[in-house]
Amino acid sequence: MTLRALIVDDEALARTALLRLLKRDRDISVIGQCSDGESAVHAIQQLNPDLVFLDIQMPEMDGFQVFEAVGIEKMPVTIFVTAYDHYAVRAFDSNAVDYLLKPFAPDRLARAVARARDRCQGRQDKESARKLFSLLANRFPSDYLQRLTVAVGGRIQFVSVADIDWIEAEGNYARLHVGRRTHDVRETLQTLMEKLDPREFVRIHRSTIVNVSRVREVQPWFQGSHIVLLQSGEELRMSRYQRDAVERLLGKRA
Repeated sequence: MTLRALIVDDEALARTALLRLLKRDRDISVIGQCSDGESAVHAIQQLNPDLVFLDIQMPEMDGFQVFEAVGIEKMPVTIFVTAYDHYAVRAFDSNAVDYLLKPFAPDRLARAVARARDRCQGRQDKESARKLFSLLANRFPSDYLQRLTVAVGGRIQFVSVADIDWIEAEGNYARLHVGRRTHDVRETLQTLMEKLDPREFVRIHRSTIVNVSRVREVQPWFQGSHIVLLQSGEELRMSRYQRDAVERLLGKRA
């Protein structure tokens, strides 16, 4: 059985990498690629693919909103592909057949395609998929973000959030400061803050998030604001409106 597949991902590099892997499977025919949720909805309705590889985190319309727009009953067999492990439970609730965490190995993709083929041939019902997702969800110790993927020299690499010193806003991107290296990720600071463990990361300014474990000291500054000194020697300004952040960094709250 040849599966007609659609790839949906806002990152061109990720689409290319997945397409290269799928070309190894003669029983998969990629009939289209989409870079955003809106075009994905249109392609699903017009092309009627058997299988969709669907990124979750996309601007304006994410993968779950694509599900809602098409309708679960009309949605083709779906494999979610994402860099964020905390979406696992919700992915299974959406009746996805599998969940691939970027970057993934060819054999892991092969297992996901095998599950998709079983679903298309009626050998796996929706209740089985829900149970599968529940088991996978138990692998993740936290709902908060554990790592991020970044592009380095045309390759996709992992950055553990524990290794991040601080994060600054850079337009619609967030710039990660990891030691002497910086990486830009396609996330607004607000969106990224919602995914980080608030016990580990504090927003000290509208354009700055800091890893609490990297803070060496906090010094009073001008008109009620403060300066946050990191272990690296970096000096960051804390807004005078971030009083909760001041208390947390000073140890007045758990």
